[in-house]
Amino acid sequence: MSAGPPSTAAPAPSRRLIVLLSVACGVAVADIYFPQAISPLIADDLRVSPESAAVVVTCAQLGYAAGIFLLVPLGDRLRHRGLVTTLLMVTCAGLVLAGTATSLPVLAVAGALVGLTTVVPQILIPMAAGLTAPERRGAVTGTLLSGLIGGILLARTFSGTLGEWLGRRAPYLVAAGLVLVLALALAAALPATTPSTDQPYPALLAASLRLLRTEPLLRRSALYQVLVFAAFSAAWTALALYLTGPAYHLGTPAVGVLALVGAASMFATPIAGRRTDRRGPDAVNLVCMVGAVAAGALLLTGRLGGAVGLAGLGAGMLLLDVAVQSGQVANQARIFHLRPEARARLNTAYMTCAFLGGSAGSWLGVRAYSALGWNGVCGLVVLLPGLALLRHLLPAAETTDRVPRRTG
Repeated sequence: MSAGPPSTAAPAPSRRLIVLLSVACGVAVADIYFPQAISPLIADDLRVSPESAAVVVTCAQLGYAAGIFLLVPLGDRLRHRGLVTTLLMVTCAGLVLAGTATSLPVLAVAGALVGLTTVVPQILIPMAAGLTAPERRGAVTGTLLSGLIGGILLARTFSGTLGEWLGRRAPYLVAAGLVLVLALALAAALPATTPSTDQPYPALLAASLRLLRTEPLLRRSALYQVLVFAAFSAAWTALALYLTGPAYHLGTPAVGVLALVGAASMFATPIAGRRTDRRGPDAVNLVCMVGAVAAGALLLTGRLGGAVGLAGLGAGMLLLDVAVQSGQVANQARIFHLRPEARARLNTAYMTCAFLGGSAGSWLGVRAYSALGWNGVCGLVVLLPGLALLRHLLPAAETTDRVPRRTG
């Protein structure tokens, strides 16, 4: 199957632009992850239970899933520079609202608004893929995802430490300033691109659903990410409750410090991208699923307590981070090859499913922790990627990779 023409008419991205896009992905995606580390502070500030405060994380992820479905298809319809800048300005306003909220409902709504509009990485990644030769697409996607991972992991360190020093409002307000700077930088640096379609907006939304129905490889990629990302979200949402609870009696900065251990996964995604280019996504998916299952088992060592337990938690979360993000490189390389003229709509279908899975994982993680403690969370982390691994090992007609591999 031919890779087809790119969806834009701009020149291939320079290394400097790729680095900027990678930073942009990290800054933007951090806005839906940093509340995970400060949910205990939110509970104290708003005088609600920790379980109730965790709804802010779920609302942000649900908003993100809605934004992917409703807004990312516009990446095929509108010029990227104006679309990205507008979304970031609205995100900035949502962060200010969240930082000044005085009740949980207002904060939850503000979090959902931030999630809705901070979908910029899911617009930039297909754009960069469309500007890149097929044999380098996995590597470029991996580079942007490494920035995205850095944002996910450093967000928890940033919010946990800043929140402990200055209160739970500070991370939201500082993030608003960073997003404003990012909007100005991208307004100046993004290339002028040509939309790949002039379809009306309702047709774009329908196209994402139609692609999910008609493309077996898209469905398979989405299923993999739903299950593995649900395990990832369950673990991180419950981890803040576990570390600040009676087992460890640590503060929210401890969650951020533990997230720094996972920063090593930033270096794994470019490697996963190159491996995907050479061996195809199925081989990378298999390794990642096995790694995610192993991570769930390793997280059980957190029950040992003390330094040994913390080391086990750090190792388990690192392995889970690497598995989730490297698997995403493989999945996106697979789907971006299917319909070059519809990359944003393909990404819409894929990422909407992924973040619905993430939202469900956050909810399940809190419920598992409340009912069964840390053992229940670890069991959930083993079960979900285990189901993905079972599906991957089942023979099916559509399992053959159709991604061009680099030779030589």
